Amino acid sequence: MSSSLTFQKQERLKSEKVIKDLFEKGSSFYLYPFKIFYIKSQEVTPAFPQILFSVSKRNFKRAVDRNRLKRQIREGYRINKPELLKKIPPGIFPAVIGIMYVSKEKLPFSIIQNKLNLAFDCFESKSV
Repeated sequence: MSSSLTFQKQERLKSEKVIKDLFEKGSSFYLYPFKIFYIKSQEVTPAFPQILFSVSKRNFKRAVDRNRLKRQIREGYRINKPELLKKIPPGIFPAVIGIMYVSKEKLPFSIIQNKLNLAFDCFESKSV
């Protein structure tokens, strides 16, 4: 397995302060079934952004369902990470990304993976 296809501990967003800033001050766009939040990098482009995956407890009461969806989103990101990160232009490379699953139904992995690819394509059109 290639080392670029891993999802390492440093890539996970865990800082409460940064998460709060992400949702309060970050930019966002919506592409069903995701709402993507991001904060641009203020420095030289990092090797990879820190990333957060979220599934609402309001839409999925059972933790089993929330955890499965997060695993599927994380796996879709991990598998396609090199291609996804190439799609982001250097001028708007995000330092922090939050991916929120907003659909009320569980979608199959193939659709989640395709929509995640489309979401990262949307970074190309962002000029903020």
